[in-house]
Amino acid sequence: MRREREGFTLIEIAIAVFIMLLMLMLAVPSMNGLMADRRLQRSLDNLNKLVQQAQDRSVTERRPYLIAWEKDRLALRPEALRKGEDPGPVATINLSRGDAFTLKLPAALTETPAAQWAFWPTGTCEPAIVGFKGVDGTWTATYSPLTARPQISSYAAR
Repeated sequence: MRREREGFTLIEIAIAVFIMLLMLMLAVPSMNGLMADRRLQRSLDNLNKLVQQAQDRSVTERRPYLIAWEKDRLALRPEALRKGEDPGPVATINLSRGDAFTLKLPAALTETPAAQWAFWPTGTCEPAIVGFKGVDGTWTATYSPLTARPQISSYAAR
């Protein structure tokens, strides 16, 4: 008489493990791409948040604000300090290694303007094209002078 089997054979377990590893190997690259896209979107969101702060502060305080491109960060500061005011930036975006923001000012009067983007007390800003290049991808956005809202012209995650 034959006894009924209880449990799995070693071959069945090995095949199941192989199938699970194969599925995991297919899923990992897509997860890496998803995470890179999220980090790239976060860089765009952080810049848009800084732009919104610049616009809000310039209107509320009735004075111009600048977003300045510095060595390892973007800094938001008033164009002129009031008496006793702290000279440090009111907000910053710190850059990670390998990340870079670029600024083009199409309405600038000089060929090589300072790397500063102006926001005026009326709620308008200087028209600008901002680009980002980092380890997770690149994007380019054109900002409207009236609303300071971006129009994304390119976006490519790695």
